[in-house]
Parts: sequence; C-alpha cells; structure tokens
Amino acid sequence: MTLSGMARVAGVMGWPVGHSRSPALHGHWLEVYGIDGAYVPLPVHPDRLGAALKALPALGFAGVNLTLPHKEAALVHLTRTDDVARRIGAVNTVVVREGELEGSNTDAFGFIENLRGGAPTWQPLLGAAVVLGAGGAARAVVVALLDAGVAEIRVLNRTPERAVRLARDFGGALKSLDWNARAHALADVNLLVNTTSLGMAGQPELDIALDRLPSHAVVNDIVYVPLNTKLLTAARARGLVAVDGLGMLLHQGRPGFHAWFGRDPDVTTALYTRLAATIPTASATP
Repeated sequence: MTLSGMARVAGVMGWPVGHSRSPALHGHWLEVYGIDGAYVPLPVHPDRLGAALKALPALGFAGVNLTLPHKEAALVHLTRTDDVARRIGAVNTVVVREGELEGSNTDAFGFIENLRGGAPTWQPLLGAAVVLGAGGAARAVVVALLDAGVAEIRVLNRTPERAVRLARDFGGALKSLDWNARAHALADVNLLVNTTSLGMAGQPELDIALDRLPSHAVVNDIVYVPLNTKLLTAARARGLVAVDGLGMLLHQGRPGFHAWFGRDPDVTTALYTRLAATIPTASATP
C-alpha cells in the first residue's frame, strides 16, 4: 500500500541487520491489517547506537526493535526500562512516547506464548525445567519460567562460570550443573530448552541423550535456523512434544507492533508458513 504523510514508522537496529526477519514479520502484519505504516531495517554500528536512538523522536519514529549486538548496550541510552528488561539485562523493544525512549524486553513473553501454543498440555508445576545456555536468551527464558511458576530450573552451560553467575543472579529456583552432566540432569524433567547456538546452521550439533526425559516432557529449541534441529527430531522420535523457535520470534513481535501501530496482531498459520518458507529446513553441520 502507498504510505501517506501520516504513516507510522518503526524498524529494527542491528549490526549487521540484513539477516533479520523482523521486517518480513511486521510487514506481513501491516499488509494484513491495512495499516498506514512501514517497518525498516536500520544498520547501526555499535559506536553510533546512542546517537541513532536519540534521533528516533526527531525522525518521527514510533520505535524500534533491537537485535545483536545492541540489546544490552541500549540500556544506558533509554529514558526508562520496564521490570522484565531490567531482570533480563537487555532490551529488544523501544517505544517513543512524547519524545522519550521507553525500553522493554518481549523475549520472555515470546518464549512463553510460543511454548504454550506449541505444547498446550505443558504445566509449569509438573516438574523441573532444564535450560541449556547462560546468555541473554537463557536469561529471558529463565524470567519467563519463573513468572510462570516453575519451581526448579537447572542451568547448564559449556562455560560453567556463566551458568553459576546466572543461578546466582536469580537464586531460589535456579541451580547450576556441570555441562558434562546434561544427560543425567534430564531425569524427572518436565521441560528442556536449548538456548545455545548448538544446532544452529553453521554451528556444531547439540550432543545430548534424551533417554532420561519422562514421556510427558516437552522439548523446546529456540533455534529457528534450521526449523527442524536434530534435537527436535530426536525428541519427536521418542514421542515427545517438540516446539521449534520460530514461534518465539513471531510472538515477541506482538507487543512492539501493538505499541507502534495500535493493533494487537495475531500469530496465524499463514504468518508461520510465510516466515518458515524463508528458513532452511536442513540441520547444522557436524
């Protein structure tokens, strides 16, 4: 559709940003709902992040998404951030309100919405969760699981110090375990989540035996390139519910779209199919 002089504009800042699927995601919603607006990729070098963010009000932007490597660095450039962003320690959504920059993190929302949609029988009180990885994505998953009521979260990371730090930061329900004990950590577990890059296209595979997982367990790989990782294939082969990572990307975009364009968008089969068509289905290289 043709944009008017009153079009609402948002975008995604990253370096690089050409790989981002957010323009396709938000572009789909703008098209479906017939909204006078645009969503554009914004390649911003890390050294220019502060200047780029501060320019948003003057340029008339409604806001932006942030992707690597800007999610943590943006915190110091914003007027205010919400509780979830502060707990995660990163921002992925910025809204311009009356010339000020408000930051939030919708990754936890996207994760839990995708999990509940892909595994509607999953219940947070039925057992412990295992989270592989201890980076920013893991922190978002941990926040989502804690807020959902999961009583025990076992964190394992190839660099053990990061898992220890994550468990210390959140305390209580979290405990860090040795990476080499990852197969044994799955006993009595209700949910396994991979937040590492293992299994991603071009990365080594995730090597983990699923034999100890109970038959009711859910396996979620937040990797979505490829869609069908070897972890998910192995889970399905055991008859387990397997949830891929594309839905997390789709759902995390909803709050920002609502704030910028005034419509709470739906994550539909048509949207999933459209985005999935852009993603390789083959698994990672050994």
